[in-house]
Amino acid sequence: MEITRITKVTKIPEAKPVLEIKGLTMDFGGIRALDRLELRVRKGEIVALIGPNGAGKTTFFNCLTGIYKPSGGDLLLTPPGQETRRLNGLKPNKVTQQGLARTFQNIRLFPNMTVLENVMIGRHCRTRAKVLGAIFRNKKTVQEEKKIVAVAYSLLQKIGLEKSVNEFAKNLPYGDQRRLEIARALATDPFILLLDEPAAGMNPPETDELDRLICEIRDEGLSILLIEHDMKLVMSLSDHIFVMDYGKKIAEGSPEEVRNNPAVIKAYLGEDVDDA
Repeated sequence: MEITRITKVTKIPEAKPVLEIKGLTMDFGGIRALDRLELRVRKGEIVALIGPNGAGKTTFFNCLTGIYKPSGGDLLLTPPGQETRRLNGLKPNKVTQQGLARTFQNIRLFPNMTVLENVMIGRHCRTRAKVLGAIFRNKKTVQEEKKIVAVAYSLLQKIGLEKSVNEFAKNLPYGDQRRLEIARALATDPFILLLDEPAAGMNPPETDELDRLICEIRDEGLSILLIEHDMKLVMSLSDHIFVMDYGKKIAEGSPEEVRNNPAVIKAYLGEDVDDA
């Protein structure tokens, strides 16, 4: 008699998110900008947040990074190998210290400082030198400053701006300014990078270079959450996409699932698929 062996299949548990948003709500007077938003980002994942203008995407980033204090919900962060912590109510500098770094929709560099100095400033949240050390220039302070310069220069090499270290930031081409802002964010040593419309204003070659850079950052183990209107870039980069409209999440899934979702098509085109 032939015996059929039954193999038990063990389901591998899904990795715990490094960032989890639960019921995030943001009210401005009588206007609800975010309505019980739910979102998750896992380690090494590129997640896109898309939606029409006014959907609440940048408001979400501002809540997450401490610029706004949410009206409700939880912002939960789980650094690698550490316990989950709640970000609600933390100031922006404290959020950065927890391992989140961001760029802005409108570039916010220090225009009259050099390229190198802009990246060095990003390293400030990881320095230990106090006021007295800065004044008296003790050995530890000098060593730390040398390390800051080395880290900043290595990041400029990564993004291809090492030849512009002594240029003022305001003199860089627009696409280079965008990449410089990413380098400054990376200088904070984050494990989650938030990019707010990083391809805005870029020409096609610059966008292609940005695509490559984001993939390299992800391959180093960082998680990336980006807001972007360039759908070609979003679809080529993203592992998972969340779609917002009027402060609510209306869809989520893989690029293919989102591309064919009727609710997403309606939000962007303003009409039902059947009426198109």
